[in-house]
Formats: sequence, C-alpha cells, structure tokens
Amino acid sequence: MYSFEVADAQINQRVDHFLVQHLDMSRSHIQKLITEGKVTVNAKVTKSNHKLTRNDIITVTVEEAVPNEVLAENIPLDIVYEDQDLIVINKRRGMVVHPAAGHYSGTLVNALLNHCSDLSGINGTVRPGIVHRLDKDTSGIMVVAKTERAHLSLAQQIKDKEAVRKYIAIVHGNIAEEKGIINAPIGRHQGDRKKMAVVFTNSKEATTYFDVIERFVNFTVVECRLKTGRTHQIRVHMAHIGYPVVGDPKYGPAKCPFSIQGQALHSKELSFLHPVSGERMYFMVPLPEDMEKIIIQLRKNVRK
Repeated sequence: MYSFEVADAQINQRVDHFLVQHLDMSRSHIQKLITEGKVTVNAKVTKSNHKLTRNDIITVTVEEAVPNEVLAENIPLDIVYEDQDLIVINKRRGMVVHPAAGHYSGTLVNALLNHCSDLSGINGTVRPGIVHRLDKDTSGIMVVAKTERAHLSLAQQIKDKEAVRKYIAIVHGNIAEEKGIINAPIGRHQGDRKKMAVVFTNSKEATTYFDVIERFVNFTVVECRLKTGRTHQIRVHMAHIGYPVVGDPKYGPAKCPFSIQGQALHSKELSFLHPVSGERMYFMVPLPEDMEKIIIQLRKNVRK
C-alpha cells in the first residue's frame, strides 16, 4: 500500500497524473488500479480525472508481488565484520539486496537468512535488517542491522549525515576540476518511470561531493561522498554534469568499451558510530577485480 499527501504545488492535478509522477508504474496500469477501486482519495474510491485539492490523502492498494516468506539460501557472503548488533558486508556486483518483483531469490537477504536468524524486523519479512541499499550492479560495503536498536540508530545516523559513505567510480570524460559539489534535486524521470533524473518538481534535495583520483585521456577515476542518499544518486549526478559512470546501462552510453557487467561504481568506505558502544567504526574494502582491470588497462593505454 502507498499513501501520499497532496502539497500546494500539486493542487488541480489529475489523480492519475499525480500517481504517474510518484509510482514506478505506467499510466495505463495506474488507470487500471483506479478502475478496480484500488485508489482512494480521502478514503473514497476515485476516478482518473479527479482533480486534487490541498492536503488530499491518496491511497493506492497493490498486491504484494513478493512472497510473504523469504527463504534462506546457502549463498556465500563476504563478511567484513560481525557482532551481536550488526553485520558489515562486501556485496558483490550483480546481487540484488532484497527480494522484489522479478528477483525472489538469490538476494543478499536470502543469503543473510541462511547465515543468521537474528535480523532486525523493522522493515518486515522481505527486507529484514536492511538499513540502506546498494543498486544491484553496484558493489561494495554496506551495513545490516541485527537488532531494532541498531537499525534505528544506523538509520538515524544516515539521515543526520553522521554515517559517512564513500564510493569509487570510473566515469567517461576527463574532469578538469580537482573536486566539485553536485547539488541538484532528483526525482522520477518524466519520460521513463524506471529512471531517475535531475528535476525541479516532485523531487528531493540531493548533494554529491567528488574528488578526482586519477585522470586518463577519456576517462576519470573519482571518489564520491554522499550527503544525501537518493535512488541512483551518483549515477544520475555524474551523468547530469556530463561524466556518466562507465558501464551504466541506464545513464551512460549504450556501448561499454570495457568488460564489466553493470556500472563501474563501488562502495569502498563506510564509517558510523556503533549503535551500542558509541565507538566510531571505519570499514574499507578494495576495488573489485573488474574495476581494477579497467584502471590497469587505462594506465597501459597512457604509457603507449
């Protein structure tokens, strides 16, 4: 179930247009849900052309596509650290974090349930312990909560910017600046609901800091630090300033010149306060082999 409250900027919009902007669904699918009575405005069944007013509450009821019970699966995990409160994982590229439509098994959650049974239940049975996510084809470090206390603390630290997340990306183009700040709001792409974009309506504030690590003729290696954590944030922001991430199927060139399955983006460093002891904890994982190979290849090309 989804619920939305209408803001001043959305007054007089049709309810179906509003939902297209806020849900990853086609307009025809949304209109079908409205026809079936699964969309209400202020608890009353509505029509597609209903015009919204200030503070209207829109509710959308959709059937859960994911099974209620997620099964434990014997999938290897790269565990960086573990105690009774949390687990720090180095996620491989290609692994989905939690079950969703089209990915009911083989996820990090399926692997975690096989590894331990004491995961935080705050996010329900489909996303136990998941405090933050990495995209399927982004590799690297992330933390999972075992207890509700740990989950609430870690989530609040991410919200308050006390947790520090750093990424390494290989991007197209030669960035002239040594460092930069990308401050541009992110929301759903107006033409493709499966993509995000820099948009100035129905969007959220988003800020990414980057530092150049190494330059090549047509590519740059950058370190990115997140102030906010929007969906696809680094990928959208780097593409927005003209330097899309190598191998990115959504925001980069259609053809990738390197052998990598997915975007060359890696969560390399994570720092947070331990939710029980209060100790500042730092974790860092090396670049995956596929990104190392790209950088080695680029260095060889420079020497020629």
